[in-house]
Amino acid sequence: MTVKTKSLREQHVDTLAKAREIAEAAKDGEFTTDQKAELDALLEKADELAADIKTKAEDERRLARIAELGGDAKDGFTGGEPPREPGAAKTLGDHFIQFAGADLKKIRTTKGFQIDTGEEGWLPDGAKAATDPNTIGASIPEAFTQIDRTVLETYRRPVVSDLLGVGAIGDGFTGVTYFREGAVEGDFAMVGEAGQKPQLHFTNPTATTDKLKKVAGWWDDSEEMLEDAAWLSATFNNRARYMIELFEEAQLLRGDGTGNNILGLLNRSGIQEIEREGVVGTPAEWEPEQDAIFRAITAVETATGLSADGIVINPLDYQRIRLSKDANGQYFGGGFFQGQYGSGVVADRPPLWGLRTVITPAATLGTALVGAFKAATSVFRRGGLRVVSTNSDLGKFTKDIITTRMEKRVGLAVRNPTAVVEVSLADPA
Repeated sequence: MTVKTKSLREQHVDTLAKAREIAEAAKDGEFTTDQKAELDALLEKADELAADIKTKAEDERRLARIAELGGDAKDGFTGGEPPREPGAAKTLGDHFIQFAGADLKKIRTTKGFQIDTGEEGWLPDGAKAATDPNTIGASIPEAFTQIDRTVLETYRRPVVSDLLGVGAIGDGFTGVTYFREGAVEGDFAMVGEAGQKPQLHFTNPTATTDKLKKVAGWWDDSEEMLEDAAWLSATFNNRARYMIELFEEAQLLRGDGTGNNILGLLNRSGIQEIEREGVVGTPAEWEPEQDAIFRAITAVETATGLSADGIVINPLDYQRIRLSKDANGQYFGGGFFQGQYGSGVVADRPPLWGLRTVITPAATLGTALVGAFKAATSVFRRGGLRVVSTNSDLGKFTKDIITTRMEKRVGLAVRNPTAVVEVSLADPA
């Protein structure tokens, strides 16, 4: 059996992929000692491979130049076959290139006219492939331009699934059934000697089943894109991974459970609801929004005995709370130069009441969600994130177009809806 050795480019792509896996596995962006050592080694190897790729490309260009010169030493050439005289063409194609090649180069800027002369970097102006697939021509600047491979990526913020518990479903299962404790009848009591003890009765747990639902999408890349600009196609994969997390986030919060939709947290029966209260003595005013959020934290603890561990809030609602000031005009959350009342540094998006806070447009404006998310909920995934590529989709094989599909199967279990509180931040009036 013959084992194919990976090319330098393939080794470079694999090395960077391993480095990304370590970076993504780092908890809260902090690396362990072993992770640092392994990551440093991979990055050093990636640099060496990049240098080898560059050297090999330069050598290939030198060989190509020698081949172009052709001929032998006695005719003033350094090697290869001497150029054929007109009329010595072996094929009709050779004859055409000999006599028409120069003229074709002169008109190569004609819009829509494209003949491949075999020259590196030659491409007529105005000629391009379909814009639907991601292609080199549409992505990489013209020749003689040094390429900075650092891609400016959009901000990747925390998402709602970061707050929730995590579960896994084994092969062959399409959903998960979990149980919620039933009510307890009776209670303990103080009894005297030989006295009758009170009976406790535990009603049967309630079984609930949630099915896995699929989130998916696809895109096209040209074969040249994947071979010659793997670093750029990798950014497409990273962007798609973030996009699928954002779509999943909206489903986990607001999915209505119909058809292929997840039944989200806000549509679960049994979650608590809280509104802002009027301030005693001033019925025309209402308590601050942050006070209502803290009452929701208390409601989780008093109703379930669990401690709230997270808050989900819309960016505009968070902004209103973050910019709130006291009677002296000082920001409660710290100003733009210093922390609260001149103490410490300015915190970037400080959490509300010390709980992990996810600020997302997927949250309904005017509503915050507070919960003991890790204990009361779980996101179930079957097989994790799947990324599959093929060149045999819809006749794309003959066009050297690679279709990539990204998908995940997700289910949401809410074992104790009472541990989740929806807080209305609007004025009750």
